[in-house]
Amino acid sequence: MLVDIASPLAVVPIVVNVGAAVLPAILGGIVSAASILFRPRELVRIIRRRPWLPVLIAAVGAGLWWVVGWIVAIWPAAPAPPRGAETIDWAQLATEAIHREQIASSPSHSGTTQPTARAVTLGRSATRRGYAGGPSPRRLVPLWRLKAEDTMYLSSPAVVGKWVYGASCYLDPPGNYGEMFCLDAETGRQRWGKDVVTDPKTGKEIELKGFFSSPAVTADGKYVVIGQGLHYDRNCSLLCFEAATGKLHWRVETPLHIESSPAILGDLAVVGAGAVENEQMQAVGDPGFVLGVRISDGKVLWRQAVNDPESSPALSDDGICYIGSGFGGSELVALRTTDDSQLRHKKLDRVLWRAKTPHPATGAVTLWGQWVLIGCGNGNYVHADPNPDGAVLAFDRRTGKRAWEVKLPDAALGPIAAGAKRAIVPVRNGEIVALDLARAGQGHGTDAILWRSRLSAKAVVLAGVAYTQSHVYAISKDGYLSVLRASDGKVVERHYINDQNRPGEMGLSLSSPTVIGGRVYVGSETGGLMCLAGRDKP
Repeated sequence: MLVDIASPLAVVPIVVNVGAAVLPAILGGIVSAASILFRPRELVRIIRRRPWLPVLIAAVGAGLWWVVGWIVAIWPAAPAPPRGAETIDWAQLATEAIHREQIASSPSHSGTTQPTARAVTLGRSATRRGYAGGPSPRRLVPLWRLKAEDTMYLSSPAVVGKWVYGASCYLDPPGNYGEMFCLDAETGRQRWGKDVVTDPKTGKEIELKGFFSSPAVTADGKYVVIGQGLHYDRNCSLLCFEAATGKLHWRVETPLHIESSPAILGDLAVVGAGAVENEQMQAVGDPGFVLGVRISDGKVLWRQAVNDPESSPALSDDGICYIGSGFGGSELVALRTTDDSQLRHKKLDRVLWRAKTPHPATGAVTLWGQWVLIGCGNGNYVHADPNPDGAVLAFDRRTGKRAWEVKLPDAALGPIAAGAKRAIVPVRNGEIVALDLARAGQGHGTDAILWRSRLSAKAVVLAGVAYTQSHVYAISKDGYLSVLRASDGKVVERHYINDQNRPGEMGLSLSSPTVIGGRVYVGSETGGLMCLAGRDKP
């Protein structure tokens, strides 16, 4: 469990002496260097990023050696925590222990063992509800958090059985770095964590890039599949880890990045590799493609060109993949997932159908009954359009014919959660919108909107929601987790999940929450990966 605390302020007397004036800076450098030396993995990482650094340190060290001797003698200082170091806030630990006791004695507590779940994609299933049973927790309190300094948790955690699988992103321009990890869902204790892996084919050590993609776990709980890279990255990979140990099972290299979250059906994983674009949102180089990979051995079974498939795909039981096409495409694509040889034998195209959307379709695909749901819009995760516009569309699964459309005031970027005959739609303008699916299917358009609720006066909504039987759990860009009544959209409580001392300046609250067993699991920009639980009756 990692909890940041602010370093205590030191009062330093003013000394009219140039040497004394620079002592704090020199001491800070010495202490930081010493701290890193006792953390070999961090030292290796720094040297890999900046190979010139050891030479510089050796040259400067010789000149400063005589200064260090008498400084250490006069001003012995306690080491300051290095970047990414673990620090412990004992008051916070005590508070969380009290919360555990309160929750354990609460009538809504369902026991300490999480229910076993089958393998899922982003949102736990193709309905994207982010919910796997149990009470809808209220009066939320934090139980634990995983947090490393300057590290963001952009992707959504996958909770399967007693384990939480997650991924992180650490920005160090011009590059970025990431870690894949597994935690105990009850306590938050780390089972394993990997930021450097060994390629099983070449034996070469590979430093992981930052993660936006969310992990998916196979039905037998044996493997975890995830894409890597951010929007500007090239030469990223689809990765498969052994769930029990974190050992890299295989990797499939791509010339692009994979922000799409994989969908799994049996031994097949499907994911989109998105385009790298210029300021005009035009693809620079390869415009993108969708991959089908066999999980047991990492063999690429097929590859289909699709413009900018940043969308997270959905797989139906009959082996059809549905995925959105973003900038340069603006369509929904249905693909057959059998391998190339079978398609040739049956004289079938991989593309079952293509259906145009009025705007780029970058959100996750949702399956509901005979419909395929997709959100679209002219804004993206970073920039709003000066004339924002968006929509939710439904297409017939078999034919690709548009069934209905509901206009929105801005883009729908996060996954659309469908259940209980309604859809819960996160809208970029800061609203959560509930649709009556029956009325939408009858062509009522915006009259199918049951309610709309604004989470924040100014903050936009970029992530998906968790939708239980009675409540909706949603994240706004300013780092707040809001709990809404599903019946009327009323916000009944709000919780700040970013670090109180380090607000999310980049507005990258992108992790969609997961609710399971009376707990909420969600990542944040500066507050780490959190587990919260309720103290109310369900």
